[in-house]
Amino acid sequence: MSVDLGEFKFIESVLKKSLPMGESAPAHRGWLPVGDDCAMFDGWLVTKDLSIEGTHFRMDWSSPEQAVEKHIVSNVSDISSMGGVPKFALCGICMNKAWSAETRERVGTAIAEGFAKRGIALIGGDTVAGDCGMFSTTLLGTCAGENPLVRSGAKPGDAVYVAGTLGKSAAGLWILMNHPEARDEFPALVDYHLAPKIDERCGAKLAGMGVRGACMDISDGLSSELNHLAGASRVGIEIREQDIPVDPEVLRMSARYGVDPLDFAMNGGEEYELLFSNSCKNDIFPKNDALSGGVFRIGTVVEGSGVRMRCIDGEERFVKAQAWSHL
Repeated sequence: MSVDLGEFKFIESVLKKSLPMGESAPAHRGWLPVGDDCAMFDGWLVTKDLSIEGTHFRMDWSSPEQAVEKHIVSNVSDISSMGGVPKFALCGICMNKAWSAETRERVGTAIAEGFAKRGIALIGGDTVAGDCGMFSTTLLGTCAGENPLVRSGAKPGDAVYVAGTLGKSAAGLWILMNHPEARDEFPALVDYHLAPKIDERCGAKLAGMGVRGACMDISDGLSSELNHLAGASRVGIEIREQDIPVDPEVLRMSARYGVDPLDFAMNGGEEYELLFSNSCKNDIFPKNDALSGGVFRIGTVVEGSGVRMRCIDGEERFVKAQAWSHL
């Protein structure tokens, strides 16, 4: 089915703004099956994410550019969490038949420019029209180091860290759903939910600093990702409530409306910051300002299984996976 602008004309307009395909083979070869944020074949990291209108983005909340940015970030964060750098993309676009010609044109421009400004070559894809909008990207990247960072790399004694502050996306969504009149009062939270801005080279930087533990992005909420990491590594994790890096704007918004900021930080999805462990004996992060979002130690990997949190009141509680669900 062709879109109103004409499918071939639309594709031509997108490709005209995209980067040419460069020759960039992986420096290191390796293979990984399903189980991490990316698979790996012959050295290529590969991931695939979908963004569905009404589930991941809403055009009455987002601009076309924000909707596309959020989709691209969700893919790039997977490559980053493996210590990789994205190189090539194949993108499928389903245009909502109700979108205006201007919206469709802006989506196409945002797709082309969004990949190009990140140094990612758009090498293929497909376009259709349907009853709701959808973006589908397969993204390929290469490891910054000799080996990828994986979920199963945590060992007892490792420190557990979060790169960046938490709760921003969930708090922004809460405002849009419950107090849309406050959108201009908390623009950083709303904007982060609609189009997250992360350190997209964070995983590659961690690999360059010598991090060799486990790593994954926080797309389904910290409580879920901690349990995923513990399960994949067959270890336990102990965290401290007082060390969870709740974003300052989340704290301000929560105080304003009397809601629990820890719930946003622990259980909110679509954060895309990195959760990782590190076995380095020396604390390399306070002395290094290369990670723009900051690095926060939240706990320790231990023998056993499951995740426990030492609460501010002194009690120790199990952390259940409160997974962000798209179903």
